Amino acid sequence: MSLNLQEKILQAASELFYSQGIRATGVDAIAKAANTTKMSLYKYFPSKDVLVIAFLRKRDEDFRIWFVDQVNGRAETPKGRLLAIFDVIGEWMAIPEFRGCAFINAAAEFPLEGNPVHRVSAEFYEHFRSYIADLAGQCGSGSAESLALQLSLLIEGAIVSEQMKRHSNAAEHAKQAALVLIEASLAGIGELPLPSKPINNPRKRQ
Repeated sequence: MSLNLQEKILQAASELFYSQGIRATGVDAIAKAANTTKMSLYKYFPSKDVLVIAFLRKRDEDFRIWFVDQVNGRAETPKGRLLAIFDVIGEWMAIPEFRGCAFINAAAEFPLEGNPVHRVSAEFYEHFRSYIADLAGQCGSGSAESLALQLSLLIEGAIVSEQMKRHSNAAEHAKQAALVLIEASLAGIGELPLPSKPINNPRKRQ
């Protein structure tokens, strides 16, 4: 199926944003890659910011559909799927085009929490942790949210580690640590409360 112009622009932008970085990619380069003009680009995406958000939203949707399908195809039990997550992540990180996580990268480029790009990136990992927590709950974990946070931290760390040094086998090491955490959670050992939101405590004036 051929892509319409709007889809071509989004595809070109997505490839450039991921491979080169968001700030390093200009609208001119995107228009050239999509074989169109800036005027046509702005017809569909009024600003670069709008295009960036569209890129992240589309990547979120596509990745989650692909990821869940891959995990489900590797294991039938909730516990097996929790561990399969690391296998899928490992295979994804092994592809030559791997440049890290688009959402971690975007959040690093736009570090302010109030920035729309940062918010969309944070939402991705909120959804991701909810997915893990659901599997953890199905396993019988009494602290599914806490386990989900722990496993998510392992995954995020593995992604960054692999981005810093390719072929680091980070996903397999993370999987081994995950197995320990999963077994401990199912046994009710070492449960930690979820971190609470920081309390606003401004310094007193001198």
